[in-house]
Amino acid sequence: MSKNSAASKSGGWWDVIRQVTIAVVIALGIRSFLAEPFNIPSGSMIPTLLVGDYVFVTKYSYGYSRHSFPLSPPIFSGRTSDTLPARGDVAVFKTPQDNKTDYIKRVIGLPGDKIQMREGRLYINDKVVERRYLDDYVYRTESGYTVRTRRYEETLPGTGTKHIIIEQSDNGPMDNTRVFEVPAGHLFMMGDNRDGSEDSRASVGYVPVENLVGKAQIIWLSVDGSLFRFWELPWTLRFGRIGQGMD
Repeated sequence: MSKNSAASKSGGWWDVIRQVTIAVVIALGIRSFLAEPFNIPSGSMIPTLLVGDYVFVTKYSYGYSRHSFPLSPPIFSGRTSDTLPARGDVAVFKTPQDNKTDYIKRVIGLPGDKIQMREGRLYINDKVVERRYLDDYVYRTESGYTVRTRRYEETLPGTGTKHIIIEQSDNGPMDNTRVFEVPAGHLFMMGDNRDGSEDSRASVGYVPVENLVGKAQIIWLSVDGSLFRFWELPWTLRFGRIGQGMD
């Protein structure tokens, strides 16, 4: 082998490494500063989000924190913006318990708010949130059980945001709670599946604003099954959900 051909081969490998490095840096930049895809692994946000939905979450909506970046490196504390979510936003955050597990819930309480559940009804600052019955709703759990619930439309105060929730009953374990007073710099998060969500009413607790990852914007893919069973995709894709925004 000639010296020129060896040098050419060596240069070719370096070109590949350089191009891969550039691609990785660009991908990390997009994921950290613009948007990141997340998949929905549980039914806590049914009917807004189903297991197998894939959503785009914008990182810039609430400014940036260390949790905007992969692995949450401790490069700085706090957020780069004072912009709070609007009540009713669907947001991804790191749980306060370990600062690494991603949860997605709806923003219900802002700093200074008083939140309480009484007989299945949501109260914000001592006022009951408007709830309108729509119809019965049936879904299948991740374990394969069929659950019959009721669908309601809630209208949140202030923003007038309307969204759909489901309730099996108004007497579940989290349908009657104490009054939660949201501390400064924190949020109160709840799932739309009110009887099937682990959220700020229980172990999640108040979520520091710093733990926000971003705002869920749109469902870009929805699969009723495993994405890796690609041969089933023509039948498992939920085409009607693709492109839906967050209510």
